[in-house]
Amino acid sequence: MRLSYSHRAILVTVIAAGVLGGCSDTQAGTPRATGISATTPPSSSSSPPDVFNGMNACDVLNQLLASQSFEPGKNISQRNECVASKIRYGSASIALDPAQGLAEFRKTDPNASELTINGRPALEAVESFGGCAIALEVSSTARAVAGIALEDPRNDSCPDSRRLAEKLEPLLPKVQ
Repeated sequence: MRLSYSHRAILVTVIAAGVLGGCSDTQAGTPRATGISATTPPSSSSSPPDVFNGMNACDVLNQLLASQSFEPGKNISQRNECVASKIRYGSASIALDPAQGLAEFRKTDPNASELTINGRPALEAVESFGGCAIALEVSSTARAVAGIALEDPRNDSCPDSRRLAEKLEPLLPKVQ
């Protein structure tokens, strides 16, 4: 089945929200990951500090994609995630997650490959729809994710994801 560009962009956005975010529906209180067994001990009642210090994923993504003919980034959830699309290319996304680190990313995608981006620990996950996500460590409980989903899923999107992650990394807080 061949999806039109608009249907593929919607699919990428929906999948990116689940893969990149990893949280359940928005509720007041402490963020909680979905898919964790009932035997997982509850987290502390206080929310972790926002290591991103108010960084806005759409502002960052628009800065990184400036002059590359992408549509302006759109927030894809109530979390700090943004996706921008480009006709005949696909989409690029950024997620700034102050509540989940690389360990949670690994749980979501156990086949993720370890790598470093500009000296920062990272994980790379190839998604079934042809996308690629690079999770960069910010702290043990925080990560930034750069993702690319190309319009043609037969093409390898990981080189473009790595380039986006390399541009994102210097803008992130130092690993804590």
